[in-house]
Amino acid sequence: LELALRRHEFVLHFQPQVDMADGRPLGMEALLRWQHPERGLLLPGDFLPDLEGTELETRLGQWVIDHALGALERCRAAGLDIAVSVNVGPRPLMQAGFVASVRSALERQPDIPPARMELEILESTALDDMVLAMDVLNACHRLGVRIALDDFGTGYASLRHFRQLPFDRLKIDRSFVLDMLEDGEARAIVGAVVQLARTFGREVIAEGVETPAHAEALLDLGCRLGQGFGIARPMPVEHIPGWFSWQTHAPFADDAACASPGRCPPIRSAR
Repeated sequence: LELALRRHEFVLHFQPQVDMADGRPLGMEALLRWQHPERGLLLPGDFLPDLEGTELETRLGQWVIDHALGALERCRAAGLDIAVSVNVGPRPLMQAGFVASVRSALERQPDIPPARMELEILESTALDDMVLAMDVLNACHRLGVRIALDDFGTGYASLRHFRQLPFDRLKIDRSFVLDMLEDGEARAIVGAVVQLARTFGREVIAEGVETPAHAEALLDLGCRLGQGFGIARPMPVEHIPGWFSWQTHAPFADDAACASPGRCPPIRSAR
């Protein structure tokens, strides 16, 4: 993995995030991939477990932030004003120099408003050390960076923790979204998360939007923002501006069969 980093074998793909009610482009999530010289394109589950708790994990995390901001600058140069979300693991987040590294990354891209970068933090990460997590996240907030609580509903956060954590957006875990059409309890959980976010004045976005039926169910519950294979598969940054242009002008699709990565019919309310 050290050699892969030196050989520039790691790449980022980006999954679009949209307003499902009108197709408006909102942002993209940066997703790490390893372009292995023999095994092809590897997903994070194939290599990230070997990095957990290592110094290389921290360095790779910084690489992701730098390259995600560079990709965002390319989109802005193409006339696309969106945000980028970056996943941050437990070890990098809790490192003493994390906030300084985020500040430095932003300074290297002075044309990007800090609010166009969002750090996605796992709920379990925030709960492991609440005091330190709050200090770090508050410091990032002071830089102008947005914070999202990822995989919400899979951890054990109390309402007190929920109120204390300085986040701007809740991300509903894909497991609940995928099951909500067939499982009444999953649908109830999604609805409760949407209402909770609304009560506390936070945004909410759903991942795992696989079909127009999922999108319509989420819209019925008051969740407008989404991402998932039914909207678009992750794609290289050079495809992002063209995809958003195509998505904005394409008609509502009744069937979200993705023929190829990055070319899925848009999911949009017909209302």
